[in-house]
Amino acid sequence: MNCSNSSTEREKSESQGCENAEGHFAVVKVCVLGCIFVFAACGNLFLLHALWMKRKRNTRTQLFLLHLCFADLVVAFFQVLPQLSMEITHRFKGSDFVCRAVKYLQVVGMFASTYMIVAMTIDRYNAVCRPMVSFFRGSFRRYVAIGAAWLIALVFSTPQLFIFSLQKVEHLIDCWATFIEPWGSKIYITWITLSVFVFPALILLFCQIKICAEIYLNMKRKALQSEKNEGRTSTKGISSAMLKTVKMTFVIILVYTICWSPFFVVQLWSVWSPSSAPTEGPAFVIIMLLASLNSCTNPWIYLYYS
Repeated sequence: MNCSNSSTEREKSESQGCENAEGHFAVVKVCVLGCIFVFAACGNLFLLHALWMKRKRNTRTQLFLLHLCFADLVVAFFQVLPQLSMEITHRFKGSDFVCRAVKYLQVVGMFASTYMIVAMTIDRYNAVCRPMVSFFRGSFRRYVAIGAAWLIALVFSTPQLFIFSLQKVEHLIDCWATFIEPWGSKIYITWITLSVFVFPALILLFCQIKICAEIYLNMKRKALQSEKNEGRTSTKGISSAMLKTVKMTFVIILVYTICWSPFFVVQLWSVWSPSSAPTEGPAFVIIMLLASLNSCTNPWIYLYYS
């Protein structure tokens, strides 16, 4: 009898310990999400102010950064903030219209942020590798690229309006997705991964390789020309300002890849092999938070390089 009582007490103690650990972890998650939202919102608003102060000497890169800033603010207010609210209330609170609108804008922010980085990188590629084309058509291409990035974001996000709705889930009303079984979720998550991450990553990789190769060849040409002219360079090379912009773009791409690649790997894993996917626990939460962290980084990267 005593042994039984001690065993029961031990089980109760272990259960309470697990509940306390889960409670502490939930609090930590809310705090981290709150910090991410504050840093993302304040950082991008501060960047908007800095770009506005420089508007009279606005450069092509600053225009791309301005729109990247708007995209990251969409991520902050419609992806991070709703997630923070749901972590606090444990369910979605709002109408069916709000549910669909929030889910739509969540993906709009992802697409816009990604394709604005792609547009900025292609612009750097044209400036470094095709300078004459970039000079004569730069202004037109710049606005077309920015408009295309927003158009892709707005159009490619429309499935969210039909997939998500307010419905009853386990005796609670929540904003939930409905897929055609058994292949609907697999196709949709795979398509999102390809369009938001894989295809843009391939474009970014191609542009960065070509930019690095062109910079290397340019420096080699300058070195050879300097030797011929006994230290006097007669050819114009890539300016230090352009090199700084290329470095900044590279860092933005690198941070984007680090933040988002684990997220998309886990998302694909969860739909193609749900039995073995790590969809719970601290590691999963860290991966989800890491994806949200990307919206904080871009303004500080720009401010560092400027």
